[in-house]
Amino acid sequence: MKLWQKNKDSLKEVSEFTIGNDNELDLYLAPYDVLGSIAHIRMLESIGLLAKNELTILSKELISIYEEIEKGNFQIEDGVEDIHSQIELMLTRKLGDVGKKIHSGRSRNDQVLVDIKLFLRSEIQSLVTESSELFDLLIKLSEEHKDHLLPGYTHLQLAMPSSFGLWFGAYAESLVDDVITLQSAYQIANKNPLGSAAGYGSSFPLNRT
Repeated sequence: MKLWQKNKDSLKEVSEFTIGNDNELDLYLAPYDVLGSIAHIRMLESIGLLAKNELTILSKELISIYEEIEKGNFQIEDGVEDIHSQIELMLTRKLGDVGKKIHSGRSRNDQVLVDIKLFLRSEIQSLVTESSELFDLLIKLSEEHKDHLLPGYTHLQLAMPSSFGLWFGAYAESLVDDVITLQSAYQIANKNPLGSAAGYGSSFPLNRT
């Protein structure tokens, strides 16, 4: 039975169709789930819901899990619902009740959002970096080939002389707009949903900053 399932049997076929490969996709989110959890326990300690020694041992174990993920040694076990459950299970096995405290003031809903936002943020940063590198290359080629002539066409007819330099430069300039759009997307992704819990907040005095 799933964590969210309440006394009703669901068809195996329905589960396989709707969430059949979720665990495979969850592995992409694994490092971000750990990073989000580290930030969360630091916040819990700052408001007195975790002791300093609990923060220390939880952080150490989460870093160990993160390193295993980076090495490609991390898997979601059969019967474990998702990445969040797997990490909490590993913490609880190793640390006992202290491992369970990681879920204080947090629901699966805001945890999923944190993972996705951190994943998007990372991917956007990579795209911006790669786009900037391509821009620099195109500008370099534009300068190198500014005197290499190229016929300019309009409506499939020869119009006026152009150059390979102008052609490279046009693509470089289009990347500027792409980077601006990516930066806007980054600003949207770079917002913390933790504290919204299941959708209606939490009675804990959570620090969302």
